[in-house]
This record gives sequence, C-alpha cells and structure tokens, in this order.
Amino acid sequence: MKKIVIATKNKGKIKEMTNAFQGLDVVLIPLSGFGDLPDPVENGRTFAENARIKAAFYMKHTGCACLADDSGLEVEALGNAPGIYSARFAGYHADDRTNNEKLLAELAHAGRTESPAAYRCVLVFMDKDGTELLAEGRCGGIIRSTACGTGGFGYDPYFYVGDKTIAELTLKEKNKISHRGAALRKMSQELKEYLHENRNHE
Repeated sequence: MKKIVIATKNKGKIKEMTNAFQGLDVVLIPLSGFGDLPDPVENGRTFAENARIKAAFYMKHTGCACLADDSGLEVEALGNAPGIYSARFAGYHADDRTNNEKLLAELAHAGRTESPAAYRCVLVFMDKDGTELLAEGRCGGIIRSTACGTGGFGYDPYFYVGDKTIAELTLKEKNKISHRGAALRKMSQELKEYLHENRNHE
C-alpha cells in the first residue's frame, strides 16, 4: 500500500482527491497528520511550477511520496487574472469572501457583469526517489456577478457552467466536469500504471 501525502490544508480538495483515488492501492494522508508544517514559498510562474514546488517541499518534510496541486481561475475580462494568485487574490490572508469581493470589484472596474472564464488545475505527484507524474485539467464557463449555491468553495458560487454554478452541483456532478476532476482522473490512471510498474512500493 503506497503512502501518499496530500499537500493541501484545503478540506474541499482533500475530499475530492480522496474520492478520486478510492480504487487505487494507496493510503492518502493529509498534511494535518504531520503536525504544524511550514508553508512552501510558491514563487513559480505557472500552475505546474507551483505544484512541483509544493510536492517537492512536502515530500522532503514528510519523507513520503506527495501529491500537490495548483489551481486557479482565469477570467478573460481581467487578462486571465487572478490565475496563479487565485487563492491569495485579495492578499496573503485572504479567504473565499474577500477573494470574491475583489473579483467582483475588478469585474465592475472593467465595466463587466460577466466574462468567459476557466478553472485550471495541474497535479504533480512526486515519489521519494524524485519520480514525477503530472496531469492537467480545465473547465470552461462564465463568471457572473450574481452568486448561486452554497456548495463548493473558492469562486464556485460565481462560476456558471450552463444555467448552474459549480456551487449548485453535487460532488459527483462537480467531479464530472471540474478542472480538478479532469486532472484527478488523468492522475489516477497515471498512478495506477506507475504502481503497477513498481510493485515494490510501500
């Protein structure tokens, strides 16, 4: 059974990842299982670079294989912002509420009430020997200034796919279309093949 640390403190992401890898011969361990670990400096210029930084950082600090993601929202009317700064759009101590408030303010400043947008996700798995797997996912939609739904997290209440927001979908529905769901399905297949080729795993 392969031990894999999930390199996030976001409970929503942990739930999605745990659900996606149910059929694999792995044990997923949240960061909370290792006490109060420091945060890596995410100074990459792309989602892939930041995911790689996190995977390598927590692999080193926990001594276990690690799965990290970097994901965010790209809004066309805002020049694809907030992008890699999605989690801290309103500053380093931002939360969902303040990030969404800034998003709406920026949209209004651009003279828009809605804009084409996309959620993007890059997942990086890094094993203890440095072996790396990478998977990407994308979900296109529209950001609107009217929130709907109480599910999900982040910008989900404002991100419309068809006539519903991501926040109005069940977890199962969300995983079928979401950027992270797409990346997780690809990563699940890559991990399955990797574990099959390396039977001497933990």
